[in-house]
Amino acid sequence: MPGERMNIASYIDHTLLKSDATASMLDRHCDEAVEYGFFAVCVMPVWVSRCSARLAGKGVKVCTVAGFPFGTSESVVKAFEARRAIEQGADEIDMVINIGALKDGQLDVVEHDIRCVVEECKPGRLCKVIIETCLLTNDEKTAACRAAMKAGADFVKTSTGLAGGGATVEDIVLMRKTVGVHAGVKAAGGIKTYETARAMIDAGANRIGTSSGLAIVAGVSI
Repeated sequence: MPGERMNIASYIDHTLLKSDATASMLDRHCDEAVEYGFFAVCVMPVWVSRCSARLAGKGVKVCTVAGFPFGTSESVVKAFEARRAIEQGADEIDMVINIGALKDGQLDVVEHDIRCVVEECKPGRLCKVIIETCLLTNDEKTAACRAAMKAGADFVKTSTGLAGGGATVEDIVLMRKTVGVHAGVKAAGGIKTYETARAMIDAGANRIGTSSGLAIVAGVSI
């Protein structure tokens, strides 16, 4: 029910995508995910092997990124990033679309780009597609979500958090309406409080990407 406190930790991808993150920071990040019951950690590809080993048998997934943060790598490069990460233990891949192609109306290019990563993830791994909502019109957001669905993606995701904007309730409503029950919706970017995270979930998100997971769960019974 709206207004009730919920166990929100299980929705959270505990995110650490800073370029200056150290091994000790990643170890602590993984330990926090286990302690608080977060769904996954989301880390840079270079840390996948370390995090996978540290989290083995702990019930926390390892998520990483491809084409991050601009989406401007070639599709074959994104696919290689995904394949390599999966070989090292990644359970989920959050890829960034070719945003320029989308804005040019080249939806076949966008769909192919996504499918290249999806094919590396199947079977057994999830592919989440970052559409970078703050750079798109509503029509473009809808087109991006539809391309992701046609390519077989498991989730659509709002943002990298690095393009000047993040998740909004309005975008989550639009994305959920577009994908229906056929895919997950991940809200990411600028989510720093329990109230904001809960608003995203109530709007239709079933995953929250945030580097503020500890603050969000503060005071919540987990």
